[in-house]
Amino acid sequence: MAPINQGRAGGVTGVRTPHGEPTVRLTVAQATVRFLANQYVERDGERSKFFAGCFGIFGHGNVAGLGQALLQNEIDDVDAGRELSLKYVLGRNEQAMVHSAVGYARMKDRLQSWAVTASVGPGATNMLTGAALATINRIPVLLLPADTFATRATSPVLQELELPSSGDVTVNDAFKPVSRYFDRVWRPEQLAGALLGAMRVLTDPVETGAATVAIPQDVQAEAFDFPESLFAERTWHVARPLPERRVIAEAAEIIRSARRPLIVAGGGVIYSGATEALADFCSRTGIPVGQSQAGKGSLPYDHPQSVGAIGSTGTTAANALAADADVVIGIGTRYSDFTTASRTAFTGEGVRFVNINVASLDSVKHAGYSVVADAREAIEALDELLADHRVEQSYRDRVAELAAEWDRIVDDAYSPTAVGVNVATGEEALTQGSVIGLVNETSDPRDVVVCAAGSMPGDLHKLWRTRDAKGYHVEYGYSCMGYEVAGGLGVKMACPDRDVFVMVGDGSYLMMATELVTAVQENLKVIVVLVQNHGFASIGSLSESLGSQRFGTDYRYRGESGRLNGSTLPIDLAANAASLGADVIRAGTAAEFAYAIKSAKAADRTTVIHVETDPLIGAPDSESWWDVPVSETSTLESTQQAYGVYEQWKAVQRPYLAPTTPADSPAPSNNPTPSNNGVQ
Repeated sequence: MAPINQGRAGGVTGVRTPHGEPTVRLTVAQATVRFLANQYVERDGERSKFFAGCFGIFGHGNVAGLGQALLQNEIDDVDAGRELSLKYVLGRNEQAMVHSAVGYARMKDRLQSWAVTASVGPGATNMLTGAALATINRIPVLLLPADTFATRATSPVLQELELPSSGDVTVNDAFKPVSRYFDRVWRPEQLAGALLGAMRVLTDPVETGAATVAIPQDVQAEAFDFPESLFAERTWHVARPLPERRVIAEAAEIIRSARRPLIVAGGGVIYSGATEALADFCSRTGIPVGQSQAGKGSLPYDHPQSVGAIGSTGTTAANALAADADVVIGIGTRYSDFTTASRTAFTGEGVRFVNINVASLDSVKHAGYSVVADAREAIEALDELLADHRVEQSYRDRVAELAAEWDRIVDDAYSPTAVGVNVATGEEALTQGSVIGLVNETSDPRDVVVCAAGSMPGDLHKLWRTRDAKGYHVEYGYSCMGYEVAGGLGVKMACPDRDVFVMVGDGSYLMMATELVTAVQENLKVIVVLVQNHGFASIGSLSESLGSQRFGTDYRYRGESGRLNGSTLPIDLAANAASLGADVIRAGTAAEFAYAIKSAKAADRTTVIHVETDPLIGAPDSESWWDVPVSETSTLESTQQAYGVYEQWKAVQRPYLAPTTPADSPAPSNNPTPSNNGVQ
């Protein structure tokens, strides 16, 4: 007789598989929880649990399934005196929970993440934006949306989508285009394949993103005899693809032939743990390094070869070098439009690209020479092949001169004496640059700044002086309004020994401030710098540059004419933050703001620092561009003028499908200040 097996989260069974393997009788939800608790990841011999826990909000679709399974799992762990094998955290918004999981996974270099569960219908579809963000940024997160009944016994159930043309489509099918992996578990037998398929994608640095496994609510609660081997500890190896010898040798020769090479460091440098290798390589060769949003922190700001941010929100140093570069070496970058300044950044005669990336999709962009490899492995191979190579001293001198000039510009932007006007009261207000400067200079080198949307990401990209490879966390693949507080919560969970500064404008704060409650619930300290400028400063700046006169971007009453041009709305976001359980400090002057930062760092609770800024005073100009089309015909003079500037920039734009020739016309001298974001 087969032995009786007692499952930690289930009942007993004497059943064996047809091959004689013992089984354990569990519900599909219980089996899912037990499986997730036993998944591990390993890279370079370092092994850790992959799932730190599960965020969730329960409804009729998952409360009796995954909700019951998570409860039973926690009770079993506590009763046995064990550490929680899959911690449950109650969130306040389904989209925000995904953002928190993304923030955590990015901070862990994609080697750990969270699962996220939500109920049928609106609970599930609320996660769609988070799924898209994770996939676009290539960050692993497991989504477990509940689904309607597999049996359809009582259809249509509450929140069920009915299509007259298809009986098997639910709202969860909307996850397919925004997930790197999607499966629906119609029967218990399908669970193992779905979960293993999800783990394969989550632990693959090329394929990773949102992995969605939808489980109908009746299937979640259904019992099945699962093989015990499904729940054994499983370790997933994260590989470091090596560059082919011939390919890396050719790449080295292209770099050796360059007189004005420039490295563009993307997020892959940081995820690969290649920052030290990059620092050694560029120190010896003298090749300067510009950094994308995800790659900022690849070098400390004061490294001799660091020229800071590159592209539409870049530094004048990086963009000047980009314009003259004859070989551009992209490492771990996907070359977004902001990184390439909408393909106007690299206009040197005959410029060539060497692209190093684990993803072949990115390695062939701009008709570049493709090196499909791990960033650290490729840099170390290049370092060996180019051991005797140095750029000319005159080029080193130019790099140092340009970097020093930008450093002086940042000093001016940081000045606490730089003041503007509070649009609501007419009184003096700090500038956003001075706010950034005060946070940067008062925070510790290992503290983390978090941001995502509005004018702040562009200003941070230009101005933030990064001192630690993990000290800069700006979500700019999707640039999702509302990410900041939720993402900052995930970052803090990943690095409890660091202070986390969430920089958020009023627009993004109003989109999603709810996870302040979760931070209070979990006794996590996050410092939120809430910048109030009474509107969408970023899109206002963009609107003005496109000739649309900041239309619809201020928080105002509707005026007598029927337009939204009345007086400023009396919004008190500091009071709102206090109502959510956070400590709040109001700061009006530079001295008050600096004191508030020190007080928040000394505190042990989540603190919101509320500060008014002038939305009309932006960061220093990047002398760069971002392609947002302008109305081709208009009766407005402002739009007509903007279209003229747009045509000049379009003449500079290059497709990079072959080595470029000199531009037909120079970059416009009356270029608009590029918007820092286009999502508000």
